[in-house]
Amino acid sequence: MRGNAGPVVVVVIAILMVWYLAAIFLNMDTVRMKAESAGQSLSWGDAAVLTFSQDRPLLPAPHQIVMELDRSVLGVKPTSKRSLLYHTGVTVEAAMAGFAMGALLGIILAVLIVHVRTLEMSLMPWIISSQTIPILAIAPIVIVVFGSLGIRGLMPKALISAYLCFFPVTIGLVKGLTSPDRLQRDLMRTYSATAAQTFWKLRLPAAVPFLFASLKVAVAISLVGAIVAELPTGAQAGLGARLLAGSYYGQTVQIWAALFAAAAAAAVLVAVIGFVERLVGRAMGVQPAGGGR
Repeated sequence: MRGNAGPVVVVVIAILMVWYLAAIFLNMDTVRMKAESAGQSLSWGDAAVLTFSQDRPLLPAPHQIVMELDRSVLGVKPTSKRSLLYHTGVTVEAAMAGFAMGALLGIILAVLIVHVRTLEMSLMPWIISSQTIPILAIAPIVIVVFGSLGIRGLMPKALISAYLCFFPVTIGLVKGLTSPDRLQRDLMRTYSATAAQTFWKLRLPAAVPFLFASLKVAVAISLVGAIVAELPTGAQAGLGARLLAGSYYGQTVQIWAALFAAAAAAAVLVAVIGFVERLVGRAMGVQPAGGGR
């Protein structure tokens, strides 16, 4: 209990307890209405137990979501369109394409903003303003425009993801590239360093922690962009398609299972970025936390 595992376990148990109580409260009316229509009289305890086994609950119990994940992940082949892994793979593919484009665009914009004063004054307000437009308003427009041009499938979803994830990369990298103080920059000028040498030897190493922190945010939000892009298209594959199908047919357990799959995919992607960050830090000679002789 003195480490990290104990507090996490306590919080998880508390969340599960609140979740089960909420499931009882929200599903109780439906259970009683079914019992009354069947001419049955249920005690509070029996009704509470029945709230955990409804086909279409308002709020599924945690074990129902686990059972749905087991059925849709382990119970079918990963290549089957009934597999949640298949739908997760479709969404992650679009998210990764958008993440690559958005991260590249964000890096280019950040470098230009730092080195060209005019671009900083002209581009930065527009970059910030671009994020004030709700993505739910942009996604249908992008889908319709690209659909009219005959471009469907991966590219429109990737562009929407790129639109979301370029912003944190740009802002984070600008902050990182400008993090060296005036004394450090003056020292580089004393050494007669060129702008390119100052960038590679001072600005970029200082910006690496900022860059990877931004990439972790961007890779998670790119997944959100891919899911949102699947909603207005009526897609047949992807986590957005699973959410749509669940909402159409009232399959709340399926909706929650898709949400958990999306959260797990985002966690894996963030962990991959963290792993790459550690590799880059090790190559740069960064001492691991708790390390030393």
